Amino acid sequence: MTGWDCESAVNHSGVKRGVLEKLRNSPYLQAFTNRRMAVMILLGFGSGLPLPLTAGTLQAWLTVAGIDIKTIGIFSLVGVPYTLKFFWSPFMDRFVPPWLGRRRGWIVSMQFLLLLGIAAMPLTSPGSMPLVLAFIAMGVAFFSASQDIVIDAYRTDVLPESERGIGVAVFIFGYRIAMLVGGALALIMSDHIGWQKTYIFMALFMIFGMVGAFVGREPDHHIVPPRTMQEAVWGPLKDFFSRKAAVVIILFIILYKLGDAYAGALSTAFLIRGVNFTPTDVGTINKGMGLIATIVGALFGGTLMVKMGLFRSLWYFGILQMVSNLSFMVLAIIGKSYPAMIVAVAFENLSGGMGSTAFVAFVMALCNKRFSATQFALLSSLAVLGRVVISPTSGYIVTYVGWANFFLFTTLAALPGLFLVLYLKGEITALDSRGTT
Repeated sequence: MTGWDCESAVNHSGVKRGVLEKLRNSPYLQAFTNRRMAVMILLGFGSGLPLPLTAGTLQAWLTVAGIDIKTIGIFSLVGVPYTLKFFWSPFMDRFVPPWLGRRRGWIVSMQFLLLLGIAAMPLTSPGSMPLVLAFIAMGVAFFSASQDIVIDAYRTDVLPESERGIGVAVFIFGYRIAMLVGGALALIMSDHIGWQKTYIFMALFMIFGMVGAFVGREPDHHIVPPRTMQEAVWGPLKDFFSRKAAVVIILFIILYKLGDAYAGALSTAFLIRGVNFTPTDVGTINKGMGLIATIVGALFGGTLMVKMGLFRSLWYFGILQMVSNLSFMVLAIIGKSYPAMIVAVAFENLSGGMGSTAFVAFVMALCNKRFSATQFALLSSLAVLGRVVISPTSGYIVTYVGWANFFLFTTLAALPGLFLVLYLKGEITALDSRGTT
């Protein structure tokens, strides 16, 4: 080897080492590869698994068993605990289990009860014991909602400010994978091994969530829980409303995802009835590819948040959410077009995943770690309020103005949330720079 070759090899080796060192020190890679992210994906999986097993998958089981449609409709009440979970969240802020600490102790307790509850569901028969099955399913939903309360609080307490976006994104990834396992995989398995064995098999998947709870560390032991139930109930409200912009923040929480939620309320009906795609098209592209785009959007958004910070993420991701609704307006104008459908679905889900990551990180930043279970439960319930209130009006608007104008309207509905991002710039920047205690 000549001297020139040796020198070239040395230089090349040095460049390679420099690149590796740069990658090793990258804040993005460091954030993704620490133990907290492994815990987030496992807890996300544990959080997402029970929901389909008490909703769509349970509905499929009842349908196959020949249960009448009225009874199946009544079974939808099983999901009520998810909407009321803030009522008992102060209890989980106040009391500390005698094992694993205030957060992980509750998480493991709920996961163990979930494993037993899901395994108990197939011991009943939808045909002969529908009320018993409904009672057990509601118990599973209650334990699942309770688990969500504490996991949301744990995520808020344990993630440093710089990792909130990525932590939320990784959690969403685990959650969505669990939804596939408890939904699509469970339905496929039921055709081959029956519903009883399927549900028992699904119950064992809760072990993944338990591993996450055991592997994770308990949040800072210096955080002092509420001393009384009165403090646990009123302390979160007093703490939140001590902010000078508290009312505006509440409006922002209600309005930020409003346009996105408004458009999503009738997206499936639009694709089938508005532009005449088949249910297979919708299932493959809107549901399948849309799920992948949401996960990619969440991970991409979480990664960008490391560099961009909270304010710029909320602003730019919010703009993308708003503009994505126009892609459905274009589809409504040009009619049935597979390329246009793919672009619209991918754009809407990608930007929605990015916006959701930034929004959840913002809610986490608002929470006082003494009351994070109660505050997160209350604030996340407010976030759903706008969707619940306005979604029933969507069909009337389509009837009067048509699909294209409806999606234009949903785009305009996103503007108030964006204006409030600018109005709250000082508050958001302060949260991003110092976090909460």
